[in-house]
Amino acid sequence: MTLENELDVPDKSLLIVDDDKPFQTRLGRAMQNRGFEVRTADSVADGLKAIAEHPPAFAIIDMRLGDGNGLDVIGELKKRRPDARGIVLTGYGNIVTAVTAVKLGAFDYLAKPADGDEIFAALMATGAGKPQPPEHPMSADRVRWEHIQRIYELCERNVSETARRLNMHRRTLQRILAKRAPR
Repeated sequence: MTLENELDVPDKSLLIVDDDKPFQTRLGRAMQNRGFEVRTADSVADGLKAIAEHPPAFAIIDMRLGDGNGLDVIGELKKRRPDARGIVLTGYGNIVTAVTAVKLGAFDYLAKPADGDEIFAALMATGAGKPQPPEHPMSADRVRWEHIQRIYELCERNVSETARRLNMHRRTLQRILAKRAPR
């Protein structure tokens, strides 16, 4: 696969699920210009319906939609078509949701605003190149905080269950959750 404007893959089907209509339209046009056969959906329900009808080879899915979470769409896409490349977009990026998205099968996770070139490069990335180490890695406090947030999300935001799994007192966990993320 190349990063040129011509797509050299056999299945060029692409589903864009985003409730921001102007962004969806612009992105759809940009992806059509790069050779994709674009379908769009405005909600989780429409995205799931589109996947049930014809699972696409590629998908660009917004994390937060009016009727739910885009992670439900990426999860269903990977069930129906394990080889699909799905990109999750969000304006509310954090490591917890990025990890969750990748575990559910997202190929990549991009923060909004992302342009057509960025998204196309993410869809076409081969993963062969070794990523560079971060310029400013997270502090140990930040890593701990992110881990706690991840377990909290996996426990469906249940403080008591999260505290039990982390082997920590519930009040201590509540204090940690109430604080801002360390840098």
